[in-house]
Amino acid sequence: MVEEVVGQKHLVSPHSAFYKLLQSGNIPHSFFFGPPGCGKTTMAKIIAKSLDAPFYELDATSLKVEQFRKIFAQYKGTLIKPVIFVDEVHRLSKTQQEVLLIPMEENIAIVIGASTENPYFSLTSGIRSRSMLFEFKPLSYDDLSDLLERVQNKVDFTIDEDAKDYLINSSAGDSRALLNLLEFAIKVDTHITLKTLKSLRPTMLKDGTSSDDTHYNLASALIKSIRGSDVDAALYYLARLIDGAENPEFIARRLVILASEDIGNANPNALNLAVSTMHAVSKIGYPESRIILSQCVIYLTSSPKSNSAYNAINDALAYVQNNPSLPVPDHLKSPSPKGYLYPHDFGGWIKQNYLTKPIKFYKSAKIGFEKTLDDWLEKIKGKQS
Repeated sequence: MVEEVVGQKHLVSPHSAFYKLLQSGNIPHSFFFGPPGCGKTTMAKIIAKSLDAPFYELDATSLKVEQFRKIFAQYKGTLIKPVIFVDEVHRLSKTQQEVLLIPMEENIAIVIGASTENPYFSLTSGIRSRSMLFEFKPLSYDDLSDLLERVQNKVDFTIDEDAKDYLINSSAGDSRALLNLLEFAIKVDTHITLKTLKSLRPTMLKDGTSSDDTHYNLASALIKSIRGSDVDAALYYLARLIDGAENPEFIARRLVILASEDIGNANPNALNLAVSTMHAVSKIGYPESRIILSQCVIYLTSSPKSNSAYNAINDALAYVQNNPSLPVPDHLKSPSPKGYLYPHDFGGWIKQNYLTKPIKFYKSAKIGFEKTLDDWLEKIKGKQS
């Protein structure tokens, strides 16, 4: 029953719109999106069961259009309305999506899709206009703890407290990942220890979660220490994350973001090194990844800092979102009409308007390589002092 679903309180709460639709039997064509193992497939099965409807589970990665047509033909003209569940729905081709349009419009079946990506960007406007989008969120520590307790009530095993924390934290809000690790740990020994779990899963999956938010606090402390140019503090928090079996790719992604947000053009090579680090650790696991991460952290921490690029795009977006759109000047439209001055014909730069009104978003911090960029702009525009 829907009341037994782990997590997704925003959907299964008796006061939620989704719950009321389910209880009334008025489920629309729906697309569920969210991370793996958070209950999307389970919810589709619950819907089919609550409606007492035939359930068809299809995978978009191997789906053929003929499968849709056979199901629709079987129920067309009857009072039976099947539930068709399509996993990895973002992989449906445009042709496959078009096959769904008329059956969805005529309500021959209830179509439900699931995706780890927001299907708004992969589904056609026709599909979206005929359906509702529902976001599924990662399961929290408490959600997974509740799931583990339910399993313990049915399966005979014991688990150490530190092993329980690792089992939940390392599963990254994914119930499937938790149950998979738990199943094989029990096959090793019905008394589960941290050593057993780490032998089966040496690192955390994806970003992980924690009951006391240690994961996020350590990641935050690492970033703030790099931003503050404290090499030893940054290495300490990096070591804490590595010792806690944090996924090296998670750490590397945060370093890539920092390289642009906090260093930017003060040292453009910081982004290059961070991206190289991210690619390297995706191919090389622990223990060697610790060296790659250490090199990157030391470099980023030692680099000059500037958030000019971060502030510039935020200011530009704020302007775009809060002001009427500026028309593109005629001489900049495509194809370029008469009036456009080709800079290369004038030695690399010629004065002309690129906006219909003067706006300034970028403010150089004049730090590190940013000062060189300022000098280049001045030379390009002939403003050498």
